[in-house]
Amino acid sequence: MSDQLASFVTRTLSCHTGNLEAVVDLTEQCEEFLAEASNGRDGLLNLFVPHATAGIAVIETGARSDEDLLSALRTLLPADDRWRHRHGSPGHGRDHVVPALVPPHATLPVLAGGLALGTWQSVCLVDTNQDNEERQVRLSFLAGS
Repeated sequence: MSDQLASFVTRTLSCHTGNLEAVVDLTEQCEEFLAEASNGRDGLLNLFVPHATAGIAVIETGARSDEDLLSALRTLLPADDRWRHRHGSPGHGRDHVVPALVPPHATLPVLAGGLALGTWQSVCLVDTNQDNEERQVRLSFLAGS
């Protein structure tokens, strides 16, 4: 084992998602964070959304897959009156189920200071909650020893 200690750096992003369902690409912000935090090292990037109605997805963007994801969530979790959780906009209870399908976290490999994503992969915040226009995303980089 190396005598060098692993380092941990964290930052919180503020994201404006608006009052419509949204998939927000965070890949560029993640890369900017890693450029400062990683010093070119290998490690792990963890993203965490401290909200009960949002999640993190690694998906293709730019080819309308983000719209397909929102459409699939609407099909699986309709915004109607079936939900027992009943505050906010009509059907808001479904927003509290979204994180069971799109988890509020992701841990991604970092190689030589950059995200090791596949060719078409992007890191995205998924927010179906129309009642909360502002979101926080915690980025944490853990460097290998």
